[in-house]
Amino acid sequence: MSPTPLRGQKALVTGAGSGIGQAVAIALGQAGADVVVNYYGDTAAGAQEAVERIQAAGSLAIAHLADVSSEQQVQSLFDHMLDVFSTIDILVNNAGLQQDAPIDQMTLAQWNRVISTNLTGQFLCSRLAVGEFKRRGVVPSVSSSAGKILCISSVHEVIPWAGHVNYAASKGGVMMLMKSLAQEVAPFKIRVNSICPGAIQTAINRASWETPEAMSHLLTLVPYGRIGQPGDIARAAVWLASDDADYVTGTSLFVDGGMLLYPGFAGNG
Repeated sequence: MSPTPLRGQKALVTGAGSGIGQAVAIALGQAGADVVVNYYGDTAAGAQEAVERIQAAGSLAIAHLADVSSEQQVQSLFDHMLDVFSTIDILVNNAGLQQDAPIDQMTLAQWNRVISTNLTGQFLCSRLAVGEFKRRGVVPSVSSSAGKILCISSVHEVIPWAGHVNYAASKGGVMMLMKSLAQEVAPFKIRVNSICPGAIQTAINRASWETPEAMSHLLTLVPYGRIGQPGDIARAAVWLASDDADYVTGTSLFVDGGMLLYPGFAGNG
């Protein structure tokens, strides 16, 4: 693969002020794409760091504050991107959060916040991206596809997760959103795929890895024997967004060190 397989393309990464989203935004920029770095909450400094690293790689980048669960803010985000970059070629739906509780203690607000960010946010962004992809169509000098959407999901689109029913339900929804959308828009040369991380070392799951005891317990779930890094997801995103993956659509790519292999059964259960 060329070192800049995304040269000339315009990308939007949501939730890119930290963790996986930040790593993906930087990697797309280093691969040649101009990038809108969306952020929310207290991640402005991380978004600015991503912008600076993308610019240092020779690509253009801007940061934009928006809550992806808000239809109005998503519209403003896309309006800003089209004003600056004229179009969009790659959408990475990464923004997500957890608000965990046993179901009998989970509030409706906790349920709604996770579903609206993790699932509805992907719908709102994908809807606008598809509209622009259809309007512009394929530009062969830029890409073989009219557009690419990457949905950041989770191993928990398949693996149940007690105590996290809102999160697991949101990721199961992302799986069917992705597959149904991929089926719908494939005739327009639009590709839609998901990346499903396993245990990745980010702030969202700090409690799972920040002590030796926690890390030791976590690694019992990872046959490959190490925790994932944001860069593991970022490299997968660059490949899926590139023409090297032009025949790949409707697929969940698990980047999980083997978590989906149900390691509890490795010794015959």
